Amino acid sequence: MHFDTTEANVRLRGGIPVNLVIDDAFDTQKILPFKGNMDVEKLENFIREKTPAKIPLIMLTITNNSAGGQPVSMENIKQVSAIAKKYGIPFFIDACRFAENCYFIKMREKGYEDKSIKEIAREIFSYADGCTFSAKKEALTNIGGMLCTNIEELYEKFKTLAITIEGFITYGGLACRELEAMAIGLYEAIDEEYQAYRHRQIEYFAGLLREKGIPIVEPPGGHAVYVDAKRFLPHIPPEEFPGQALVVHLYIEAGVRAVELGSSCFGKVDEKTGKFIPAPMELVRLAVPRRVYTDNHLKYVAESLARLYEKRDQIKGLKRVYAPKLLGHFTARFEPIN
Repeated sequence: MHFDTTEANVRLRGGIPVNLVIDDAFDTQKILPFKGNMDVEKLENFIREKTPAKIPLIMLTITNNSAGGQPVSMENIKQVSAIAKKYGIPFFIDACRFAENCYFIKMREKGYEDKSIKEIAREIFSYADGCTFSAKKEALTNIGGMLCTNIEELYEKFKTLAITIEGFITYGGLACRELEAMAIGLYEAIDEEYQAYRHRQIEYFAGLLREKGIPIVEPPGGHAVYVDAKRFLPHIPPEEFPGQALVVHLYIEAGVRAVELGSSCFGKVDEKTGKFIPAPMELVRLAVPRRVYTDNHLKYVAESLARLYEKRDQIKGLKRVYAPKLLGHFTARFEPIN
């Protein structure tokens, strides 16, 4: 599944982003070890239907942010890579949370129990032609990222693009301190103790919400707990943005800032009919910043959500009064529906 900014960049270039995640990803209560996997049968059928020449890129997002931070298995990565090579289509990885995904593979996939996160990461990237990477996640920096490829022709294009719009290829518009922080952060992120701490913290947070009966995406990811706003606020229809309504009320109730990943983010308006097409899921992401929150912070968030859950029938939907066509949810404005 494309994340919102990835999808927007595809559309900006005139492309059509197509999500081919497994169907189980949309069942927020189903417990599977790798709900972020691509459906390889759907992928191959799609390639045959559209012809390879019309498909410039196959991309896997690890972990699958739009589906609740769900991991992708090594077996699935290998299968997707093999299909890409079969049809001569470049295969890239959206690697924002690659180390988190590696930890899930180590914990859940047979044959990787005794491998280090570094070894697992090396294997993952060996199957790809390139990757995109936001350094604000698994490189533990404030800004920046990387664009990598093994394809010489693409690399030459990337160099020209970087120099034109970012800066020279050795720094990409970043300050030297950010580059140094990124280099160190990449090694910190693959430290098993660090990943174990992060995953335990998320599981603890998820447990607090489960105890209070709050519906979440199961199993939880490794960097966030996602609340199922469709089940939290079943009386609010998608066109009244239940996820965004929950985000707003959580901020009013407790000063806690969350993000909606539902119909405000992923909903579409059919250009021919003008009909609103809701997102398949209405989620609220409660991302836990690295090395910031204590258990007491997480208890406060859980208790605040529990208070909202007790009076959920009083929460009303929202009317969207402004949103740009591309990435509209970043600057959208809403009014309460009375």
